[in-house]
Amino acid sequence: MSFSSLTSALGSSSVQLGFHSNFLTEALHPSSKRKKLAFRKFTLSCSSSSSSDPLLVKAAKGHPVSRPPAWMMRQAGRYMAVYRKLAEKHPSFRERSETTDLIVQISLQPWEAFHPDGVIIFSDILTPLPAFGVPFDIEEVRGPVIQSPIRSEEGLKALHHIDLEKLQFVGDSLKILRKEVGEHAAVLGFVGAPWTIATYIVEGGTTRTYTTIKMESGAHCIQIFDSWGGQLPPHMWEQWSEPYIREIVSLVRTKCPETPIVLYINGNGGFLERMKGTGVDVIGLDWTVDMADGRKRLGNGISVQGNVDPACLFSPLPALTDEIQRVVKCAGSRGHILNLGHGVLVGTPEEAVAHFFEVAKSMKYDNSSQNHAFEESKLVV
Repeated sequence: MSFSSLTSALGSSSVQLGFHSNFLTEALHPSSKRKKLAFRKFTLSCSSSSSSDPLLVKAAKGHPVSRPPAWMMRQAGRYMAVYRKLAEKHPSFRERSETTDLIVQISLQPWEAFHPDGVIIFSDILTPLPAFGVPFDIEEVRGPVIQSPIRSEEGLKALHHIDLEKLQFVGDSLKILRKEVGEHAAVLGFVGAPWTIATYIVEGGTTRTYTTIKMESGAHCIQIFDSWGGQLPPHMWEQWSEPYIREIVSLVRTKCPETPIVLYINGNGGFLERMKGTGVDVIGLDWTVDMADGRKRLGNGISVQGNVDPACLFSPLPALTDEIQRVVKCAGSRGHILNLGHGVLVGTPEEAVAHFFEVAKSMKYDNSSQNHAFEESKLVV
């Protein structure tokens, strides 16, 4: 979506795409100074760096690991029969993503089935919106729907600072997940990047504040999804998305300096070098980027995540094995988290997902090659 098409969407009566009170104020009045919003203070309990860090955290920090850690974006969801059965009993997505018991149960479904190296909380990037005055719903076919979009600066005045008490289920769920998983896997929190949140509705400071909940509740790692960032020309992404991502990174660095941050943009082939400039620890490559080329462009000072094509999970298992091994070899033996280049597709065979993790766990790095951090991996399968 281009910036012009995004702004033209403000005229529709029911918007699926739409805007950060700071962000929209700047869009309407580019010469105005950005407002400083007042946020509540938190007593944070951050994950600390130690030799007992989960494998995924070690890889995110670029430390030596014995094999590539693996998890999948959207690894909990409709492709799993157990999830579909639960969804029949609880048909509302918001109920499933805003009820602590259901969040924990769904988040643990792939953990119990496949034992990935990362367990990501079952949630949605729009979950914080009602906490600052933007109600929304998620329909099965249409997806996110906001009936009263912000159409002008006047609309911003109806918003209020985020009420974190309305998001207590997020922190409670993360704390339970940490206890359930222990140190056997990393628990991941995630937030939407301000531009991406903006394509749905006014953000109003949510992303920065909401991130603190994830850290306070002990998430090992934070992933920022700028899902719509790739629809901007690179120079416009630098203006409308990058500065706000930098603010999130700065907050995490100040409050929890040992918490790794992953940045993922869908369609990021033209953004890799710019993404590195945000200061994150890990760049998630989508499936359209060649891993060897991405690693070469990003250099040795940053970790990467990805990037098996999700469609490969529909291939015969030997072909899937070959693709996983190719990606891992191209990524190198240090600073790589194995993942898909996008979320798991609906209809993906559970057998293929299980095979993905089995192959990942069967790989072993030749430790002698770790002295050359980002050269092609020597694998023992």
